[in-house]
Order: sequence, then structure tokens, then C-alpha cells
Amino acid sequence: MQTLNLPTYKFRIKSKENKLFIFDILRKKYVSLTPEEWVRQHFVHYLIEEKKYPISLIAVEKKLTINGLTKRTDILVFNIKGEPFIIVECKAPSIKINQATFDQIARYNIKLQSHFLIVTNGLEHFYCSINFKEECYNFLPDIPCYNL
Repeated sequence: MQTLNLPTYKFRIKSKENKLFIFDILRKKYVSLTPEEWVRQHFVHYLIEEKKYPISLIAVEKKLTINGLTKRTDILVFNIKGEPFIIVECKAPSIKINQATFDQIARYNIKLQSHFLIVTNGLEHFYCSINFKEECYNFLPDIPCYNL
């Protein structure tokens, strides 16, 4: 798998029937190791190990319904009250981050009302805070560490 612009972590990877699988510590099972999953797993570990978010506040592939359609967030971090706090949209490293990517995560946030949005392909990371009063988002150099 491709080297990403994130710290390296020790992953449990196995091969079965000529396919690679990576162990997801949140779902507690092996999942198919696609390029997007490689980015997701790195970012999950980044949130836990570097930013100190508790595992108990992080969900992957959380289902939500928007205009009658079922969608899934790549990573959703909750605050201590159980409210959405950070939405992370992961793309494969070969996918260029563009306006459509931001539009996708913005649609999710209409429903979720998260305070922070992150879009990453593992090579580029865009961090935004949401200003609900002025209905805009502000780009940030990074996201905050976990803080009770």
C-alpha cells in the first residue's frame, strides 16, 4: 500500500484467497484493504494516537438518511454528550480532493450538524470549522486534540 502523509502505525493485515484484509479496531473485525480503507484506518489511528480521541467516541461507516437515501460517513467522532463533533470523509490517495468532495461532506453535515469537517485522501488533508451563525466554514491548519 502507498505511503501516506500521516504517521505510520502497526496494522494487523492478513491475506485470504489472494485478497488483503486489515483489522479495524473500531468494528473489531478484518475488512477488505482497499486504498480508501488504508486512508480510513490511518486516520482512525491518527485521531486516537495523536489527537487522543477515545475509541468509544469514534464510529466508522455510520449510517444516515438524507432525502430518503442511505449514506454512510467514513468516520464520525462524537462529543461527550453523544453529539456529532467531527465528520471525516476519506478518499483513496489516487482521488483528487475537489469541490464535489466538500459538497458531499456538507450534505452529511446538514443532517449531522458537526462542528468540524475533515476531507482527506491520505496525502492532502483539509480541516474546517463550521460557523453555523454565519453559515460558512473556516479552514484550519489542524483539528483540536480531544479535550473534555
